[in-house]
Amino acid sequence: MPLHVPPAPAPALRSVLTALGSPTAVREARTPSLRTAQGPTTPELPLPVHVLDRITPEGVSATRLAGWRFVIRCGDRAVAAAETRLTPDGWAFSHFFEGPYIASTERALRQAESSTQPYQARLLSVPSLYMLTLWLHGDCSSDGTTGHPAATDLLVPLAPAPPGIAAHRPHRVAELLPVLTLRVPPDPGPLLGSPA
Repeated sequence: MPLHVPPAPAPALRSVLTALGSPTAVREARTPSLRTAQGPTTPELPLPVHVLDRITPEGVSATRLAGWRFVIRCGDRAVAAAETRLTPDGWAFSHFFEGPYIASTERALRQAESSTQPYQARLLSVPSLYMLTLWLHGDCSSDGTTGHPAATDLLVPLAPAPPGIAAHRPHRVAELLPVLTLRVPPDPGPLLGSPA
């Protein structure tokens, strides 16, 4: 069953195309692979990036859409990624980057393509654990910008994964969130003397 990738908002794609066409943006990027790319570069594979801000002891999570991520290709090779963010004026280019998560995301997507169940591909970041996962969401009709991880959705930790969590092994949300709950530092709540 094919993996569903929601279309990115047109302004997000335009902002990445504009940045790729800007010699200054490319030259100032901390991405040697992008700066030295020979030939045209294209943004592909847009994925919404959701952030998991909070995990409760019950495993219920709160997420928010933080941006869209595009893989930047030169020929048949991924050379970098571009991230966009939502501003008061709409979607805007944020930055280029490279590193292990690009290849790891591509690997996880190839694995997910072999699934017999249809899923919508998203990324889910868990900042408190320095963890990024491929989120395989069961609602393929969604626009990719809303929703929370359902118990039956799959999370595939990308490499490098936190110690004790296997990268590229799919986990049902209902199984992985309780494990993450044990690793996330507790919310200290408001400090004494600070406004609540």
